[in-house]
Amino acid sequence: MSGKRTRGASSEVVREINRRIVLNLVRTRQPISRADLARVSGLQRSTISLIVEQLIKGSWVLEGPTGRLPRGRRPTFLRLNDERVIIGVDIRPTQITVALADANGKFASQESMVTPADPQVALNALIDTIQRIKRSCRGKMIEGVGISLPGRFDHRSDRLVFAPNLKWREIDLRTPIVKETGLEVEMENAAAACVLAEVWFERAEPCRDLVVVTVSEGIGTGVLTNGQLMRGTNGMAGEFGHVALDPDGPLCGCGNRGCWEVFASNRAALRYYFESGPEPDGLTFADLLSRAEHGDTNAAKALEKMAHYLGRGMRMIVAGLAPERIVVVGDLTRSWHRFASTIEAQIREHVLPGGTAPQLVPAYEDGMARLRGTVALVLQKHFHSPAM
Repeated sequence: MSGKRTRGASSEVVREINRRIVLNLVRTRQPISRADLARVSGLQRSTISLIVEQLIKGSWVLEGPTGRLPRGRRPTFLRLNDERVIIGVDIRPTQITVALADANGKFASQESMVTPADPQVALNALIDTIQRIKRSCRGKMIEGVGISLPGRFDHRSDRLVFAPNLKWREIDLRTPIVKETGLEVEMENAAAACVLAEVWFERAEPCRDLVVVTVSEGIGTGVLTNGQLMRGTNGMAGEFGHVALDPDGPLCGCGNRGCWEVFASNRAALRYYFESGPEPDGLTFADLLSRAEHGDTNAAKALEKMAHYLGRGMRMIVAGLAPERIVVVGDLTRSWHRFASTIEAQIREHVLPGGTAPQLVPAYEDGMARLRGTVALVLQKHFHSPAM
């Protein structure tokens, strides 16, 4: 028998786990009393009281109004301190949005800029914007900066390593921002950030196996498996958008041909529409949705073709990952009635024997899922239990 001894968790780890459990319960069930925290968590009331006092002292939790009971002492309700704020950054190929949110995911302000072609110019502009927001946050506690990227971020090298639609070279975005602002910076792929937004801020039935599909200039996928965000080697897990549906298809920004996103992205729908006649100057995907709603049959056909390929690509996700739920994020959700039945039919027709078609859910969020994901990205280090 080996002489190695199994070590139990230290008392410090147990206290930290209990602290995060209580903090997370306040976040998800606020306003909540100490008594209800003890009942829901299973922790002793004395333990709850000690943890709550620590959270109040650390300015994480505030005491609110008192409740009413038939008899006995009136309970005091607890809530998160909304003076703790996060700066969220959503980088897209055409636009960068910087926003300020509180710990509850409520946004106080946001501003946008055109995405510069030169990553160094973009980085300098981003630092200036973050510094300006930081100066405006007098009296507030800034927890950090969360950044959503239209590509893959390698957490080991701190570099953006794959962003074909952004067309930036490999660059370390994180280190200069940390150095210039003095704030902690968390970065994640946009689709993975949307997974965090879905898990943290949506009030739907909890789900431990889901995939978020972001549909915009390209197609991104974020994967939650058994309650854990999947990253893979170099942060490259989940790049279904760059799996070829047709090796002889159109050239993709990644350098290959026939990738899923060249058939099912917003750009693909515009291409289908342009094939029906002269290309209108400056037509956007939002314009295409509007034209379809106003009776433009060519626009409707383009969106139908896009929906067909979206469903066809989702077959890969269903067969490979068997998720319980697929959440679709993007402008297309504004006209979901044009997409839902076609996508669902494609998925149902190709579910493997013994498998189950996942629930298909549109995220009606007006483009805020990525930004909410950046908030969760920063906060998760406070709310998730550390490894034992």
